[in-house]
Amino acid sequence: MDKPLNPPEARGPRDGDLPAYVGNGLIGLRVREQPLQAGMMIVSGFAGEHPERRIEAAAAAPYPLAGDIALNGVWLSDQPSSVSGLRQAYDFATGELTTAFRYTAAGVTAGVTVVTFASRTAPSVVLQEVTVQADQPCDLALRALVETSGLRGRVVRRRTDTPGEPEPVCDGSMLWEAEGGLSTCGLALVTELTSADAERSVQTWDATGPLRTEYRLRARSDRPVRLRQMAGVLPSIVHERPDEEAIRRVARAQATGFNRLRERNRDAWAEIWKGRIVVHGAAPEHQAMIDAAVFYLNCSTHEASPAATSIFGLATWHDYNYYFGHVMWDVDAFCVPPLLFFQPNAARAILDFRTRGLSAAGANARLSGRQGLQFPWEAAPLSGQEASPGGGDGAAHEDHGSLHTARAFSLYADATGDAAFLNEDAWPVLSGVADWIVSRVTRTERGFEILRATGPAEVPEPPDNDAFTLMAAGEVLRRAIRAAEQTGRVAPEAWSRVAQALYLPVRSDGVVAAHDDFRVSEPKGATPSPLAGLFPYDHPASEREQRSTLDFYLKHWAEYVGAPMFPALYTTWAAMAGDRDLALKLFEEGYAAYDADRFHQCLEYRPDHPDSKVAAGPFFANLGGMLMGLMFGLTGLIINGGDPGSWARRPVVLPRGWTAIEIGRVWARGRPMRLVARDGADRAELTAL
Repeated sequence: MDKPLNPPEARGPRDGDLPAYVGNGLIGLRVREQPLQAGMMIVSGFAGEHPERRIEAAAAAPYPLAGDIALNGVWLSDQPSSVSGLRQAYDFATGELTTAFRYTAAGVTAGVTVVTFASRTAPSVVLQEVTVQADQPCDLALRALVETSGLRGRVVRRRTDTPGEPEPVCDGSMLWEAEGGLSTCGLALVTELTSADAERSVQTWDATGPLRTEYRLRARSDRPVRLRQMAGVLPSIVHERPDEEAIRRVARAQATGFNRLRERNRDAWAEIWKGRIVVHGAAPEHQAMIDAAVFYLNCSTHEASPAATSIFGLATWHDYNYYFGHVMWDVDAFCVPPLLFFQPNAARAILDFRTRGLSAAGANARLSGRQGLQFPWEAAPLSGQEASPGGGDGAAHEDHGSLHTARAFSLYADATGDAAFLNEDAWPVLSGVADWIVSRVTRTERGFEILRATGPAEVPEPPDNDAFTLMAAGEVLRRAIRAAEQTGRVAPEAWSRVAQALYLPVRSDGVVAAHDDFRVSEPKGATPSPLAGLFPYDHPASEREQRSTLDFYLKHWAEYVGAPMFPALYTTWAAMAGDRDLALKLFEEGYAAYDADRFHQCLEYRPDHPDSKVAAGPFFANLGGMLMGLMFGLTGLIINGGDPGSWARRPVVLPRGWTAIEIGRVWARGRPMRLVARDGADRAELTAL
């Protein structure tokens, strides 16, 4: 398969656009357009107390790859206005961000090139190479820094020696504690300079300041100077003394060598890109956005991630943080399914986070007078407990969250065929959520109803019988019953009784109403949540109900697009209705229009939406939903307990001009397979490689 299409080279200042996002699933960096100036770093599982809301939240850690340059004694940090010619290029094929600029000071102009990447094969390590070429001989100084300025928290321990060793094994290490003392992060720095005659010094005296290594030399105009930085980064959730483990990890990296780590990282990305989604007939700009979505999902997830990922992955910036790095249902619903085909082990890591939170989910259910498991609406990344800010309205009324978690466990078991996982990990979650459903419903003359439950249309007063919640609950109950059969257990009779008699608000014209007393003119009435019960869920609607429901909500697409999440699924729904022209239009309106041109970061809101206050992305409900549509919706695949050859369930209808969707490698039942969906074909083809 061809390499991914890279985003256009970015030139000049960002002018308010989001910085580049570099990550590997354990570590996420926001790298500025002048990358030696400290950006922001988020580490999976590193959390503190939010300074305003005072809840557990993901916390920024010291930036590990900061730097500085001096020409004839004039430091770049003191004269940032002397930078010109900023250019930044992102190679999605390798995960490498390359920045170039000129720095002019004291009569000298230096060309500077910086390559930044996060290692996938050594996921606790981030790396950077700074190349400086002066236009004339000069006194050159370079600094590598682990920068702490501007952060909330404190340095608990800082060392530039290695106890018991005659020579330090690294430049320095630091133990950083987040505000509120909830957790710590360990960092260790290693540097090297290509010039053998440089004078090296380490700032040893500053007990609470940044780590800093400095090199001074006489530079020549015909010989570039290269500074390499490698930083080990670990959260305390994976090691109780993370600074000491960071030293060990960066020492391994140093022994392996920069070039070999870079080569291995490129190989790891080449493996991921064997699963590139190629849409034959798509416009190049659409293919580029698809490639970007694949890239950002995979660079935000890893089998070493201890705290899943957030709705923005491991990306944050100073002007948006309103989801606090919490793990929300969107991750289970929109990120896990594509990862089953790309990186099953990374999908497993997301589910392992939920497994660690089983006790919290059980306590959450009991506190609400329910049985079984009710997973938090906003799970804190460290504790896994409910962390919704304020009064927690979403946590109180949006009862569909646990359903997506349970379904994700079932999908993983089906996709991988891992019988041990089904028995030991999926069964406790599926059975627990099934018990919760039974305790949540109310028996009436109409059947089993779910009263006062807010669906994806977040309105102040919870309605009765949110259709999306009911459709999802039905599928989870059916999956739990099947899991009992697969594991030799006897499912409680109540599961079948509730599943067979769940009430669903269906109008006389066959349209599944969003909830009782639904009116499309009500606030957020155009929210197409019943369509999500048809896909990605698999509600067994009659042909009349499916057709009527699709037609009804598709007519109102223009009233809803611009909002987050569901618009990315409109392409699939239009294709299910057989309208190829509308499917293409809604790919543009429901996904492409959310694209931020600088490195194709998909935004939460479309810029023209009234609720779009700041640019925030990459937003994983949007990009994950779009990928789910390509991989499962347009291809007609339903992952179940049957043979993968039987997963294709309906004819293939693609947007106008698209002739086929081809994925060179997907993982199914532990085997590499190839997926091809040709427009007009009776079924997609999933064949072993």
